[in-house]
Amino acid sequence: MKFLYIFIGGGLGSMSRYAIWRIYNYFNVQFPYGTLTANIISCLVLGYFIGAQLKIGFSDNLKLLLMVGFCGGFSTFSTFSSETFLMFQEGHYFNAGIYILASLILCWMFIFLGIKLA
Repeated sequence: MKFLYIFIGGGLGSMSRYAIWRIYNYFNVQFPYGTLTANIISCLVLGYFIGAQLKIGFSDNLKLLLMVGFCGGFSTFSTFSSETFLMFQEGHYFNAGIYILASLILCWMFIFLGIKLA
């Protein structure tokens, strides 16, 4: 039964990430804002769930659904890594550096913010 919670949460997270990608793709944006946005939102949501878990506690099934499933399906380190690799390969070193720094700094900040908001 636990796998079902992860499966449902992961599916919803993946569909949400795809929706964000489609929005940015529609506007033909060259920088990988879709992945960055999904990862930042995922960090905010995960931070909130961590903070709420520490304050009020969640059932194991809710943790699996939201934290492991949804946030795991919504965020994407592999896409971040491949986009960064392609930027380096195409000679866009400055954009790759900005993307790396923005991803690390903003995601950390939004985890912290989510915990504080809970």
